[in-house]
Amino acid sequence: MRRLVSALLLSAFLLVGGLASPAAAHPMSTSAVLLDIRDDRVEGEVQLPVDRLAIAVDRDLTPAGVLGEDRSFLKRYTAQHISAVGEDGTPWTVGLGTGSVRTIDGTAHLVYPLTIRPPDGRVTDFRLRYDVIVEELLTHKVIATVRYDFDRGILKTDDAETLGVLDWDTKSLRVPVDEGSWLKGFVTTAGLGIEHVGEGADHLLFLLMLLIPAPLVATAGRWRTGVAGDAGDSSPRRSLVRVVHVVSAFALGHSLTLALAASGVIHVPSRPVETLIAFSIAVSAVHAIRPLVARGEVLIAAGFGLVHGLAFASLIGDLGLDRGSLVTTLLGFNLGIELTQLLVVALIMPSLLVLSRTTVYPAFRIAVAVIGLVFSVSWMLERAKLTAGDPFEGAQTWLVGHPLLVAGAVATLAVAARLRRGVPCSVAGK
Repeated sequence: MRRLVSALLLSAFLLVGGLASPAAAHPMSTSAVLLDIRDDRVEGEVQLPVDRLAIAVDRDLTPAGVLGEDRSFLKRYTAQHISAVGEDGTPWTVGLGTGSVRTIDGTAHLVYPLTIRPPDGRVTDFRLRYDVIVEELLTHKVIATVRYDFDRGILKTDDAETLGVLDWDTKSLRVPVDEGSWLKGFVTTAGLGIEHVGEGADHLLFLLMLLIPAPLVATAGRWRTGVAGDAGDSSPRRSLVRVVHVVSAFALGHSLTLALAASGVIHVPSRPVETLIAFSIAVSAVHAIRPLVARGEVLIAAGFGLVHGLAFASLIGDLGLDRGSLVTTLLGFNLGIELTQLLVVALIMPSLLVLSRTTVYPAFRIAVAVIGLVFSVSWMLERAKLTAGDPFEGAQTWLVGHPLLVAGAVATLAVAARLRRGVPCSVAGK
């Protein structure tokens, strides 16, 4: 076990050390549309990650090439996928300025100035249709933010709000002209936090790896199912207390670095952060197989929660969401994260508690932990660019896309194992 942990630590050191280049690409690159509402026009910009854009247009794009031989094609492609119409259905004029390349958190972005003009010269509520990149990439996200010109000519930078998220399913958003509201931005950002975790296989798998050993106690280097009142009490009440500790430790960890990174106090390139997230899953999977240290899941949740917070912050910091009230944005995003975590706990923990009292649990725990370990190693290799892709991506996408089926399958297994009245061994891991 010590050799395995040492090997994992060495691998993480080598991967992170080799990936700390500022030119590293973010594996979860996301587009942004920033809008400024004025009396007679809407101004802003479009930020397109070059790596995702290359996949969408099926071309081998480079930061130099997008301003060279591909300049005309890319501007024409982008313009064809952005439109705006007034509430009466009248088309508005959409214009793109001269493109430039900007590095955002180590990722090259093609940036276009954007101008939207109503036909009568008076900005009213309108609908923005946008499917650049997302018309080809199912998993791509576009974050739209808006600032309102409340002082008629003086743009107030602290009045920005999150307008919404565009993706494969949602390719248009209503843009209100007079409804700047911190509450709306708060709700939208909370939804973004829910979506970011709910659709992030790595974050969900990390949480699952920490929950698996929660119903057990570590004794003599092995997982043990205890009896209420014993020194190694693993009663349901104590198990729930451990779950609260795990979730709270993770929340404290990611909240701290999320606030520091989003406010610009600390900055870490995305690729080493994403690699460390994969490594955190590997460590938690090994801990689920054989305890690394007593109450290790709480320590792992707190320590690697700091890393996950940096990943959450990249979504905010890279896309200009902190142009408005940073406190509102952070609170909303954090609320979304915590609600998703609580939902995962509510869906899966009752079944784990039942299963942990049966003879099925040791095999179930080890099997799920091994799957988590395999997925995490695959992610580390992909994010290190040592492999061209993730061979398990299809399975991961399916699992994340069908949470109720997964939870139902685990619940069915728990009921079936309980009906067999299997009595757990005192030591739940060999």
